[in-house]
Amino acid sequence: SEYMERHSVSRLIGAPPGYVGYDEGGQLTEAVRRRPYCVILLDEIEKAHPDVFNILLQLLDDGRLTDNQGRTVDFRNTVVIMTSNLGSEIFNGEADAGEAQAELVRGVLRRHFRPEFLNRIDDIVVFHPLDREHIRKIVDVQLARLAKRLEERQLTLELSPGAGDLLAAEGYDPVYGARPLKRAIQRLVLDPLAREILSGNIPDGATVAVERSGDTLAFSVRTSKGA
Repeated sequence: SEYMERHSVSRLIGAPPGYVGYDEGGQLTEAVRRRPYCVILLDEIEKAHPDVFNILLQLLDDGRLTDNQGRTVDFRNTVVIMTSNLGSEIFNGEADAGEAQAELVRGVLRRHFRPEFLNRIDDIVVFHPLDREHIRKIVDVQLARLAKRLEERQLTLELSPGAGDLLAAEGYDPVYGARPLKRAIQRLVLDPLAREILSGNIPDGATVAVERSGDTLAFSVRTSKGA
């Protein structure tokens, strides 16, 4: 969404001479000039202005761009990844959708993007919606990161399987992916835990056990003295 306007090209390769920001270079060209071995992520590329695609055509075809100061920036050692939500409605929340649906998505891409643009892309990977099993695994990953952060306060986090299942159930949405899960963890774990820590109910060195209690989570605290 940052590159929906025509002047977005100036942000990528730098402002023309006489304009504000000329000496700073472009956000894209300057970053690659300084670090030529990198991964470039262009999120929701379908929202970019048509003039931005003209720049991308040169990048993908020649492997280089000329910035606002006339310097040639080499992109041959970069990996360009572009994401798009085009065609996502085709899956209709079906995590086990197959190749037929994936081909329909590719058809949507062909109708939206110019042929010369798609022809310069090495591969189009269609991601299927996350299912409940995927969400459950993401719960474990997210809570492991939280446990790592709590270790800095000498706190130990223990999450019961039932608590993990509740978070997965609350955070599962085949349409919106894993974003609802982030909100569920914030509401059911992070916010209550932060309140308890700030109130002094969880001292350093304690173990916090998180278990399911109906449709919510219950926290119990064990200190080293009670172990």
